[in-house]
Amino acid sequence: VQLQASGGGSVQPGGSLTLSCTVSGLNLDDYAIAWFRSAPGKEREGVSCSSRSAGSTYYADSVKGRFTISRDNPKNMVYLQMNSLKPEDTAVYFCAGTHIIMATMYPPTRRDYYYYWGQGTLVTVSS
Repeated sequence: VQLQASGGGSVQPGGSLTLSCTVSGLNLDDYAIAWFRSAPGKEREGVSCSSRSAGSTYYADSVKGRFTISRDNPKNMVYLQMNSLKPEDTAVYFCAGTHIIMATMYPPTRRDYYYYWGQGTLVTVSS
């Protein structure tokens, strides 16, 4: 099983980026996928989660209204559209997967629910 995050980069405050998570080795129809981020000196934070069918989504308060998670199960891809980026969004972003049904997770971005993790991609928001 592999999850690979990509699409990071440097952007000015107020800008946008779209991250991609390429998944292989599992049937994405059976997995909830979440995005996490790690900033220097801070604990890894759960940002967003998408249920297996994308029928349900969850966002941390810090990104609600600015970030959108989506997925294309036939293509084994999950995306995170990030708009109105702020300097405090600067972090390494990771995607992670779990077989646990999202509706049973509280909160859906609790780290120990996830057992497949990918390499991260760095997002830097700076003027």
